[in-house]
Amino acid sequence: MKISLVSLPEIPLGKRNIKDSRLDEVDRIARAKKKTYLQVELAGEDAALEADAILAAKDAATDLILKDLDFVENRLSRVTEEEEKALLGKLKDSLEKEKFIFGIAFTPDEEKIISSYSLLTKRPVVVATEEEPADPDALLMRVLRESGYCSFFTTGEKETRSWLIRRGATAWEAAGAIHSDIQKGFIRAEIISLEDFLKSGGETAAKQAGKMRLENKDYIMQEGDLANFRFNK
Repeated sequence: MKISLVSLPEIPLGKRNIKDSRLDEVDRIARAKKKTYLQVELAGEDAALEADAILAAKDAATDLILKDLDFVENRLSRVTEEEEKALLGKLKDSLEKEKFIFGIAFTPDEEKIISSYSLLTKRPVVVATEEEPADPDALLMRVLRESGYCSFFTTGEKETRSWLIRRGATAWEAAGAIHSDIQKGFIRAEIISLEDFLKSGGETAAKQAGKMRLENKDYIMQEGDLANFRFNK
């Protein structure tokens, strides 16, 4: 996932592992040989149009809105097609109220039109408070959460790892996040909630306590699920 940083020089650019105390707790119990956090790519403002989300300082967020408003007003002055005029008017109204575009609901036809626009706030924008950059891990976790993502965990003798998926993703889609072969041969998902895993003291004890559920490929993954995917090799 790529996150564009706007006016936040205190957070270094580049690839960054996001430390997660929940994964630390899982690993403390599992004692795997390796621990792997979520990794994101932090890019500068010039990469905003290519990013999955934007993280901006408070003052810079207003500039993003003004840039989008300038684009919309310029295009509105040139278009003649009524459907596009109506869409641009909808965007203009929202931006003038200092609202980001990503919070607007669009019809499929509107989505088709807007997909060709170079709009910054069409992607999720998270505004950082003055204090938050001091704890980048917590701030970046908020960016993931508010951008529509969630994480699940896998653990075993070799590795305890956190995986990033879209909120609402199915077990089948989560399996694909790990490897296409697991997704292709999907049989079932063995799921233990994070709370049950920690309270039970690990996978074996959670199974013995009846806390492991067998789920099919349509199961909607929940934040912090401990998952083991059975598949045909």
